[in-house]
Amino acid sequence: MKYIIAVIQPDRVDEVLRILEEKEIHLVTVTTVLGRGRQKGISEVYRGHKEAGRLLKKVKLEIAVNDEFVKPTLDAIKEGARTGHVGDGKIFIMNLEECYRIRTGEVGGVAIG
Repeated sequence: MKYIIAVIQPDRVDEVLRILEEKEIHLVTVTTVLGRGRQKGISEVYRGHKEAGRLLKKVKLEIAVNDEFVKPTLDAIKEGARTGHVGDGKIFIMNLEECYRIRTGEVGGVAIG
């Protein structure tokens, strides 16, 4: 089992979710977040002073998957989120030690869905 976290541009969320749905990956948590990467935020001039390092709006996707769904999930995120410009985002993959479904008491890969 893996826990996949992707931080992407807000305008790419619908496309990523559409492709995930096509690959039968339905269980996704989506959160609006603020952050900055290599672009170091947006510099703005306010009352004659340059303000740098602003935080940019991003979207964080969190997806728990069984091992056979790792590659399709990664492919969907990369395909849907890529624009070729700085700021397209990052994907992190972590081992998921355990998963519990509260309602039924199921444990492990069955509990993921």
